Amino acid sequence: MITPAYCQMMARYNAWQNKGLREMIPTIAREELYRDRGAFFGSIMGTLNHVLWGDATWISRFDGGAGPDVPPKEHLEMTPTPAVWAAERFRMDARISLWAQSVSAIDLTGDLTWTAALSGDEMSKPMGLCVVQLFNHQTHHRGQVHAMLTAMGLKPNDTDLPFMPED
Repeated sequence: MITPAYCQMMARYNAWQNKGLREMIPTIAREELYRDRGAFFGSIMGTLNHVLWGDATWISRFDGGAGPDVPPKEHLEMTPTPAVWAAERFRMDARISLWAQSVSAIDLTGDLTWTAALSGDEMSKPMGLCVVQLFNHQTHHRGQVHAMLTAMGLKPNDTDLPFMPED
């Protein structure tokens, strides 16, 4: 279904997109970042925290490391400030990139079984599907953040994969 090269490309894309957000978020007034904008997770910061929490949850299943240290019901407040979010986002992107660089084709086969953090249900799905979920989830919710920023009159970075800079 997917390859290590796909994981590496999407990890680079994730880091590129989040770098743009890490640069933009500190320039926005705090009240604007926390204003309920009618998005699924309310505010820009609520949505960014949701993505960070989801990334921590999924990558812990892939690399065996620690999951989020915030319970599911508190995940929209995972980081107390935009600066803390930026630092945690930087670390998470590095963790995802490290995993992507070390993943092998065999690691992407078979099923992954876990207990869902939000529902408590035991789940089992193909590993490839779960990895695609990690990257799709990020892209989906970052798109919501992009829309909120654009509605504020700001110009976030381009989001198209073909425009991702080469390293």
